[in-house]
Amino acid sequence: MSKKKSFTPFANEADVLEIGDLMLENRLDRITISGDLDITADKAGLEAARRLHAQLGEVVAALEARELPDRLPPPEVKTVDNPFS
Repeated sequence: MSKKKSFTPFANEADVLEIGDLMLENRLDRITISGDLDITADKAGLEAARRLHAQLGEVVAALEARELPDRLPPPEVKTVDNPFS
């Protein structure tokens, strides 16, 4: 399990926090959670659960501190020319 590093929800487009094989990817308008995390019935599982709980608590607090729209608009998708063709 990796050590906790600074991860301020919605602060930038770069931070990634790993808890086991679970990744939380920071964006300005969303947090993407992907991967797997086994929370085992042992001390390591308890530590993983505490880290996930704490991080999700920070995400909820950041959301509660904002004025939120009912729903975000879909992301703008841009098509670019293939530089290899």
